[in-house]
Amino acid sequence: MNRPWLALRRAVVVLVLGVAIDAAAAPAVAAQPEFPFGRELLLDAPPMKGSKRVPSLDIAENGLADIELWCNAVKGQLVVAGDTITILTGAKTERPCTPERMRGDDDMLTALTEVTNWRREGEFLVLTGARTMRFRMQTN
Repeated sequence: MNRPWLALRRAVVVLVLGVAIDAAAAPAVAAQPEFPFGRELLLDAPPMKGSKRVPSLDIAENGLADIELWCNAVKGQLVVAGDTITILTGAKTERPCTPERMRGDDDMLTALTEVTNWRREGEFLVLTGARTMRFRMQTN
């Protein structure tokens, strides 16, 4: 027996289920905005005493980064997959600075290399690992 209405009914059910699954998945995808490649970000922290400098990340579209610390700077590479992130850093510059700022540089580099995950919170990029750091995305 040939039942064309049964084949049509099955096709409609499959189509409706497909649309429902896509609609249910859309909020999960939309919940995590894209990683802010091509942006400059400033650490959400006050400057150290005697300075106006705050650490920053200047992240290129390809993940290469210029990382300004409390005193020195490093080149880095950010590898992002989903909500995971790995930050690889190169050698530090050798600028003269106070022992406090040098310790701050070392602490910041350690925290950056221990980062495992990221998320966006409005205009902030939050990096988590052994320590949580918030970076504000620059709008200029």
